[in-house]
Amino acid sequence: METPPELEAAAGERGDVVITNREYDDESVIAVDFGSVAGEPSVDVVGETAIVVVDGRQLEFDVPAGADEVTLNDGILTIRKES
Repeated sequence: METPPELEAAAGERGDVVITNREYDDESVIAVDFGSVAGEPSVDVVGETAIVVVDGRQLEFDVPAGADEVTLNDGILTIRKES
C-alpha cells in the first residue's frame, strides 16, 4: 500500500512528522506520527476521502485502495489493509 502524497508532503514540511510503512503476511500498515503538535489531531473519513485536522491545519487525501481501517490514536494516524 502506498503512502498518500498529501501525507508525504506534510512530513516534508514538518520535521517532526514520521511515516512508516510495514508489510506483514496478513496486512499492510501505514503509520503517521504527527509528533508534538498543539492539541489532539482528529480524522474523519467521508466516502473515499480522509480529512485530518492537525495543529489547526486540514489535510485531505484519498484513502488508499483496499484500506480497511483509518484511525487516529495518541497522535498517530494508522491506515490498515488486510491481505
